[in-house]
Amino acid sequence: MNANVYQHFRPEEHPFVDSVGDWLEQVESQYAPYLTNFLDPRQAYILETMIRENSELKFSFYGGYERAERCRCMIYPDYYEPQIDDFELVMIEINYPQKFTELSHGKILGTLMNAGIKRDYFGDIISDGDRWQIFLAKESASYIVGQVTKIGRVTVHLEERPYTDIIIPKDSWIEETTTATSMRLDAIISTVYNISRQRSKQLVEASKVKVNWSVNERPDYLLDLLDVVSVRGFGRIQIQGLEGKTKKEKFRLRLGVLRK
Repeated sequence: MNANVYQHFRPEEHPFVDSVGDWLEQVESQYAPYLTNFLDPRQAYILETMIRENSELKFSFYGGYERAERCRCMIYPDYYEPQIDDFELVMIEINYPQKFTELSHGKILGTLMNAGIKRDYFGDIISDGDRWQIFLAKESASYIVGQVTKIGRVTVHLEERPYTDIIIPKDSWIEETTTATSMRLDAIISTVYNISRQRSKQLVEASKVKVNWSVNERPDYLLDLLDVVSVRGFGRIQIQGLEGKTKKEKFRLRLGVLRK
């Protein structure tokens, strides 16, 4: 990989940058499309940036519905025209006794991860308040359906459903604009949730904050475009736009916010 490419991304992102480089090389050498696993928004941004700056290849994202957060990407030569079926997605509904118990995004995610299922094998987990659905990569769907029979103490049955049965997700990002003195993780949390900088720092150091689905214990970690921050007990933040600075050198930000 050209060393100049690395300078645009964080050191911990370099292995993913290498993977993207391998995918592009494969498509160019074989002149055939390549389908990725599910990518989070930051990974999708890295992939898109690298293709636009270093390749003549085309790409399309799809995660099962129009505003999906996690998507698979099809990278392809200009002769190819991808169809929705080419993304090889399966929509699974979780059948459970709704009258007697409740599920949550965290419980479902934790169950899948504890079953040894890698995060890039499944996409968004969505709910309308009662029903829950998950988007899976077709190649891993049968394994996941066979593995997951309980979520917590609740017995469940995972069933493939047609896309005509997709629910309308209850939770959606609320767009907000704000200014922040810094792009530090603790500063952004403090600004969005209107808590003290000390309190936000404590949350980070207590392992209650994730950046792009990985625990991050560094209050001074610098956030960037399309990073997703999850704060236990508060909700989630996505950096959707970096819009320059104010006269007082504050960062102008466009955010997606989910509040609990």
